[in-house]
Amino acid sequence: MTIQTLKQQIKLFIQDEDGLTTVEYAIAGGLVGAAVILAFRNLGTAVNGEITGITNAINAT
Repeated sequence: MTIQTLKQQIKLFIQDEDGLTTVEYAIAGGLVGAAVILAFRNLGTAVNGEITGITNAINAT
């Protein structure tokens, strides 16, 4: 592979927007995944608090 061929391949890679679209989808998917994990984590904490409250109320009677 010559230097000229390498330069052409690099230019084609930079101009190719399909790769950019893939990266955008990967970033968006990662953000959605992080949001889902955070939401379930907060939901789990809230549910745990409610169950603890119910348990304490039952034990107090």
